Amino acid sequence: MVKGFLNRLKLATAAVGVVTLGLVTQGVAADGVVKIGAPLALSGGLAAEGAKQKLAYDLWLARVNADSGINVGGVKMPVELITYDYQTDGKRASQLAEKLIIDDKVDFLTAPFGSGHSKITAGVAERYGIPIIAVASSEPVHNQGFKNLFGTLAPSGGLIDGMLDLFLKKKPDTKKIAIYGRDDVFPKIMATLMSKGATARGLEVVYEELYPVGTLDHATATVGMRSAEPDWIYVTGYTEDLVLVRKQMAEQGASAPIITMITGPAYREFVENLGPLAENITSATWWHYSAAYTGDDVFGTTQAFYDAVKDASGEEPDYVHASSAAAMIALQKAIETAGSLDRDAVRKALQELKIQTFYGPISFREDGLNDNRNLPIIQIQDGKPVILAPADLTTSEMRLN
Repeated sequence: MVKGFLNRLKLATAAVGVVTLGLVTQGVAADGVVKIGAPLALSGGLAAEGAKQKLAYDLWLARVNADSGINVGGVKMPVELITYDYQTDGKRASQLAEKLIIDDKVDFLTAPFGSGHSKITAGVAERYGIPIIAVASSEPVHNQGFKNLFGTLAPSGGLIDGMLDLFLKKKPDTKKIAIYGRDDVFPKIMATLMSKGATARGLEVVYEELYPVGTLDHATATVGMRSAEPDWIYVTGYTEDLVLVRKQMAEQGASAPIITMITGPAYREFVENLGPLAENITSATWWHYSAAYTGDDVFGTTQAFYDAVKDASGEEPDYVHASSAAAMIALQKAIETAGSLDRDAVRKALQELKIQTFYGPISFREDGLNDNRNLPIIQIQDGKPVILAPADLTTSEMRLN
């Protein structure tokens, strides 16, 4: 049912890969439409994540426009979403964000997945004074003084603290950790935070390296980690990186009682590509569908969102789906609160927003990050992610290798 409705809403244009979605009727005047611009990685290294963003946007859009659009000062206005494929290229992301503002005259922007590209597009939005909603958790993105950037993910540091608490309780004799991270905004900060956090807890960092974006041969690192004989191997990167690293770890015999990959196990693609090698890999995430939230939004409950994603794609939703849909919900609620499309008014409404959604609570800090909350720590067990913590969400006990 959802698939059919989405198909009826889709409007393709041939020019430069633009996809315009969601007009309730043909020929709606431009000044009667809320226009939102979205650079998306629909090809390149982050295409899987970009596809999940787009699906989440589509599902939100279908429901909003089925109800005649967003209530703007008592008038329902349909939403038009204009997307471009920025091909996982930061320079192109910047160019397309500017095109959306200048040529397409969008009212608001969403940022691409990933901290690095969010930072780039947020810089463009800041120059034009246009609010932008992101799926980025790194403080180095949100500490730039941007007044227009808001992100639905909680700060990255919360992921580190939770893992240290749980893993050291589970294996109190853990003494040595090996850290291997991608030299990119989010993966780098997660490697750095773990190094600082582990050292503060008395662990010895016996191996610590960053690898350049695009690295395909991780043999030197895997041999180095094997030689260091750590109790805990901690690797950061994006899904393609982590799959490669895990396979090369197996080839080189690099292992440890605890193996963590940020944030690979949160993704179906990670498990599908690794099969048995994914077993017992731990991670942390910003959302899991087993958390039962009820919210005042177009989905209403976590279960309803789960069902919508599963029906539309055949996949179980992960935090990329959920945080992307939540970003649109936050923008919608801010517009409704502001009662207009005035950017200053909507920015103020976002700054003061406090809502409960299917995704959980959304309330932006001064730097634009979503306030801290209990973040799920997960592990792949029998081919599926299970929740190890927090206690109120736990579905299984942690396993050691």
